[in-house]
Amino acid sequence: MTSRTSIRIRTRRTALVAATATAAFLLAACGGDGEGDGGHEGPHATASASAGAEAGSTAGTETGENAHNAQDVAFAQGMIPHHRQALEMARLAADRSASAEVEDLAARIEKAQDPEITTMTGWLTAWGEEVPESMPGMDHSAHSGMPGMMGDEDMAKLKEASGREFDTMFLTMMVEHHEGAVEMAGTEKAKGRYAPAKDLADAIATAQNAEITEMNKLLGKDGETGKD
Repeated sequence: MTSRTSIRIRTRRTALVAATATAAFLLAACGGDGEGDGGHEGPHATASASAGAEAGSTAGTETGENAHNAQDVAFAQGMIPHHRQALEMARLAADRSASAEVEDLAARIEKAQDPEITTMTGWLTAWGEEVPESMPGMDHSAHSGMPGMMGDEDMAKLKEASGREFDTMFLTMMVEHHEGAVEMAGTEKAKGRYAPAKDLADAIATAQNAEITEMNKLLGKDGETGKD
């Protein structure tokens, strides 16, 4: 090997070491910024954006029927708190609604979404991923970045309402909430890898689009559905 060739090899090695060190520094800085946020945002407030990094160590490594990717993790981690809020809203109808139709709809929402939370929790546990915590009086602002999620002020107003005022508010809010879930389901169907999660996303989109049409009719609007 000539001295000139040796110099070129050493130069490339030095550049590679420098580039690797720079990348490691940038990743560490990004991680530090995430931990240093105000603390009011839960780890799933922007699940669709962050789960890829959190799940990167395990997602996509399986093969066959258990194969999943970061989008599957994001879908489950985001849809669980999304469903929990829908259940919280639905359970208010029993002693506040003046409409039998609204009470029936709320009961069906609870019956459908409660088991889906259990299913998605099982996936995350099997994958070794974090399951969103379930706490009484959940901090709705922590998940306000997700499509269709209500804030604390919205939920407080709904809890204070009763009769026809409650019914109108409930239906209006639940339409928006369902539209957000349909959007999230569409992302999973397009980008997910885990077949059961994609199937659930399809079922959510189908069921909730039908309920959006039903709720719009109860509100006196033309039947409209969310995006698939």
